[in-house]
Amino acid sequence: MEIAILACGCFWDPEIKFGKLSGILKTEVGYCGGDYKNVSYKEVCEGNTNHAEVVKIEFDNNLITYEEILKFFFEIHDPTTLNQQGPDIGTQYRSVIFYTSELQKEEAKTSIPSQQGKWKENIVTEISQSSKFYRAEEYHQNYLNKNNISSCGL
Repeated sequence: MEIAILACGCFWDPEIKFGKLSGILKTEVGYCGGDYKNVSYKEVCEGNTNHAEVVKIEFDNNLITYEEILKFFFEIHDPTTLNQQGPDIGTQYRSVIFYTSELQKEEAKTSIPSQQGKWKENIVTEISQSSKFYRAEEYHQNYLNKNNISSCGL
């Protein structure tokens, strides 16, 4: 089992999409990359913590590779908009690959040039070493399914 932590804007829709992939064992949403400990959704939304909304993905690398997860990451959000996904604006909605190993770091660095040709604008996705993951409040976990919503509309 390995862990991937990815920020691609709002975390509700990506959690559902990643969870449908074969080889994904578990997903949960939360916050990563910030300057404060034990943050709440309210604090992250105020925009002063530097945390990004993320999906933490546990996966079986015998069934799905990190490279395949990154390819899917670039398919489900716009990596060319700085601090924004659709109508959501702020640093908490930035595109980030939080690597958890040197191998993930190298694969992340390779993924951006390999995806660039699919976009008219430059990819602005950050690559950053994973910091502490803070699990989001329970009502955010599996939010779309809990509320019978098919998508957050992005």
